[in-house]
Amino acid sequence: MQQGLFTPEALSDLLPKLQGKINFDVPLHARSWFRVGGNAEVLINPVNDEDLAYILNALPLEWPIFTLGATSNLLIRDGGIPGVNFQLRKGFNEIIPDQDGFIVGAACLDTTVAEHAAATGIAGLEFLIGIPGSIGGAVKMNAGAHGSELSNILDWVEIITRDGELHRLSVSELGLSYRHSSLPQDAIVTKARLQGTPADKEKITQAMNAIKKQREDSQPIRSRTGGSTFRNPDPSETEHKAWQLIDMVGGRGLTIGGAQVSEKHCNFLINTGTATAANIENLGEEVKNRVMNQFGISLHWEIKRVGRPLEK
Repeated sequence: MQQGLFTPEALSDLLPKLQGKINFDVPLHARSWFRVGGNAEVLINPVNDEDLAYILNALPLEWPIFTLGATSNLLIRDGGIPGVNFQLRKGFNEIIPDQDGFIVGAACLDTTVAEHAAATGIAGLEFLIGIPGSIGGAVKMNAGAHGSELSNILDWVEIITRDGELHRLSVSELGLSYRHSSLPQDAIVTKARLQGTPADKEKITQAMNAIKKQREDSQPIRSRTGGSTFRNPDPSETEHKAWQLIDMVGGRGLTIGGAQVSEKHCNFLINTGTATAANIENLGEEVKNRVMNQFGISLHWEIKRVGRPLEK
């Protein structure tokens, strides 16, 4: 960090019209689903689109920025995240009915949107109940589960780019593919329109309950985890899923420090209580290397690893 670059005085001078909250050296480990990680150098909670656009327009382009989201699919390294970090909360969590769908804020949890859709009799969004995280993060990675993904229900998104400009992009402009989007670099999703189909509320609820039960039965959802660790390989490479490959190389139950490959589902890494972010990342790299050495298949991280290692 450059001395004086991200001081309260410097940010106050740069953002005199800031409406949201700004904090410095913010501990993140309690916000992380893994319960690990260092501090955010700067953390800003803007109050609305206009506030976020103002901040982004005012920040020098060379300053690093990052958006935290719900941190469900994130591994924050032990040295923390440098630069200016954003976390969208109140002001970005509305769910507005819109014909056969909803306009939802990026901070809305996927599960909340699924439950809202069920309560209003809109089908097609049930799979969101099985995805931990927020809508903004779901857009950025085209999140999916149980045979569906966000691209199936997405009409458009609104983003604010690094220069502070607001843009609305149709689903065809997002370049969505398996766990991938082509959003502009450093763009922040602020809202999205999701579409569904009117249906019987009871049938929607039954479908959601089945998804919740399946997830409960097959995944370590009560552990300190970050969701699926690796993307499934392309079917042209192998017929096996990521968890199967990890299991076949002896990964089930493998530990490094306080990190462990889940006994329940091999594509989940868990913090047993004493893990560092480095333990978790090293464990992921260990099983990744084992799969490459035995099968010649490269597993790709689905969990986003951010920040810097702890300086020794």
